[in-house]
Amino acid sequence: MRHSLLSKLLIISLLAAVLSGAGCTKGPDAATVAALQPKTLEIWAVIDDMDVYQPIIQAYSSAHPQITINYKRLRQEEYESALLNAFAEDRGPDIFLIHNTWIGKYLSKLSPMPAYTQMAYRFAQGSSTNRTYTYELRNEKSVSLKDLKDQYPDAVATDVIRRINTAKEGAAPLIEDKIVGLPMSVDTLAMYVNKDLLNAAGIATVPDTWDKFQATIPRLVKVDSSGKILQAGTAMGLATNVERATDIISVLMMQNGAEMTTTDGFPTFALMPESLSQTREVTPGLQALQFYLDFANPDKSIYTWNADMPNSLDAFTQGRVAYFFGYSYHLPNIKARAPKLNLAIAKLPQIEGNPVKNFANYWVWTVSKKSKVPDIAWNFLNFMTQKDNEKLYLDLAKRPPAHKSLIDTYLEDEQMGVFASQILTSQSWYKGADPQAMEDALTTMIEDGSKAKVEDLNRVMLIAQDKVGQSMSPAANP
Repeated sequence: MRHSLLSKLLIISLLAAVLSGAGCTKGPDAATVAALQPKTLEIWAVIDDMDVYQPIIQAYSSAHPQITINYKRLRQEEYESALLNAFAEDRGPDIFLIHNTWIGKYLSKLSPMPAYTQMAYRFAQGSSTNRTYTYELRNEKSVSLKDLKDQYPDAVATDVIRRINTAKEGAAPLIEDKIVGLPMSVDTLAMYVNKDLLNAAGIATVPDTWDKFQATIPRLVKVDSSGKILQAGTAMGLATNVERATDIISVLMMQNGAEMTTTDGFPTFALMPESLSQTREVTPGLQALQFYLDFANPDKSIYTWNADMPNSLDAFTQGRVAYFFGYSYHLPNIKARAPKLNLAIAKLPQIEGNPVKNFANYWVWTVSKKSKVPDIAWNFLNFMTQKDNEKLYLDLAKRPPAHKSLIDTYLEDEQMGVFASQILTSQSWYKGADPQAMEDALTTMIEDGSKAKVEDLNRVMLIAQDKVGQSMSPAANP
């Protein structure tokens, strides 16, 4: 213990001697000395190993050698529980990754981005034998609300700009719009295609509308003598064995004109939008649900999926389904499991005549409210998410961009092009405090809807809407 204390005192004494002007043309003031003290940033992630961030971390560490960065990746199944336990014990990370639908859940645990951060710099002058140093404490501008809206897709601005109370404890409330996170990539839902199955069925063109998509399904389905489905056209109609079924049904509702929430963020997807009340008799959300469920309805000509089918990703990699809806993060898995699959990636089909709408699914970097170095944490995140640094990450991680100015760079990319092309028209909708409750409500809606009579579907939707509404909280609203 005594030896450790003497070592620490020696290090502090040496640092003080250097900073006080020994060999320097200009000694730093007390604030700069404090900013030059060694600090550590703890970063927790759930996607990507450190290697895809290594060039960025090295560049930042070179500019700020007093900052040590520790990067830790956890398994997704343990990530949230580890986060919440760590925060409860005041040992959590300074910077951590959350899904865009989790922002409302974690809002009370986040430190909003400050307008400026302070960082100390050391500048060397002279030769190696006669070197002098000067020190400067800089106020560095963070990404502003305008910057974020100009540089990122609308979906990001809608998700990460939150109206929160920024007043100090005990003071009168001060409600302001603040940025609470920044992404490095924005993924979008696309359609994976088994070209061999389409070729065998004589389908020369991948469908780009849902009407054309429906028309191809009967040509792709194969059954045995007992009626068992051997080959499916698509994996739709159910939830428990369909990857990201809740995203698929959400985007179908959005494309059909459903207003998923009020301006305050409360769900309205089961209701008739005012703008459509004079032209439609059936709510757009209900029409979308009926459309989706028909793919698992044996009485329909497009019947192609049932509860006996395996998970949709498994079925696709086994060559048993022609169309699979997924994200860019599914691609490495598909290629690893089915390296000989004659694969195409196509844009998500749209409703002809309606505005193009796609679905955003992504992660954002945030700073913990319990961080002892929030200025440094936000300074690093502002550095990491700069356009040039984002591109370093994207090229290593093989993901679509977040910055709008990088989208054109990836449009011709064989793997990321389709996902990138849909970013500007992508949306998300959930702003609540319990994203799992939302997922469960929509999953139950689909599963119950697949067993319900047509006249009962509206009631099934209203129940789901009510359950999602119960997962909202005032702190989670935009």
